Amino acid sequence: MTSADPPAHILVVDDDQRIRTLLRQFLVKHGYLVTEARDAAHARRILAGLAFDLLIIDVMMPGEDGFSLTAAVRKMAESPILLLTARGETEDRIAGLESGADDYLPKPFEPRELLLRVAAILRRAAIMPLKDEPPKTLSFGETRYDISRGELWRGEGLVRLTSTEAALMRVFAKAPNEALTRVRLVEELGGAGGGAQERAVDVQITRLRRKIESDPKNPRYLQTVRGEGYMLTPD
Repeated sequence: MTSADPPAHILVVDDDQRIRTLLRQFLVKHGYLVTEARDAAHARRILAGLAFDLLIIDVMMPGEDGFSLTAAVRKMAESPILLLTARGETEDRIAGLESGADDYLPKPFEPRELLLRVAAILRRAAIMPLKDEPPKTLSFGETRYDISRGELWRGEGLVRLTSTEAALMRVFAKAPNEALTRVRLVEELGGAGGGAQERAVDVQITRLRRKIESDPKNPRYLQTVRGEGYMLTPD
């Protein structure tokens, strides 16, 4: 984010007022605009009238939890989502990604790590069209990917992509018909590596296949290359 850019607007959803206040103060100090929501219902009312560059959602809230809210938001908005969870187990993190989150951060966390995660997510979400280049597309049956705009289309309908899915498509589009390892994909997405991060990539691939493939369980275009990783094979 440069001084000429408008500040990113972040919605913080957490039932703990102390945490909300700390997050707001810390994020505002580093140049972000912050709105707070005390629970999922409050967040839904805010989201009905405002769009955000990023949502930070606590998983464990009374009433509707963060997983459910994330899944609901993902159906109506493309804003990237960072989940905060006191449960650090891999299965819980995978559940968050499967619900539509772009990243997760276990509690307790260092404020500096939160700031780095936020910056990385916003970086991935910034899809800038390439100037002075004609549109280029990759075709996958009835689906096509516009490389210059970072957009996935099915017929005349735009297919919603999360920021992480969009980032994956950009990575694959740069190297069609080339097997990319999980380690490389984690690095391209700005991750630190490790088994959990590689498993998270598997989850994102599964979600992306649902948007590209006519039969996601038997993928034709986003293939698994045994012992190597994944490969995008457009028409």
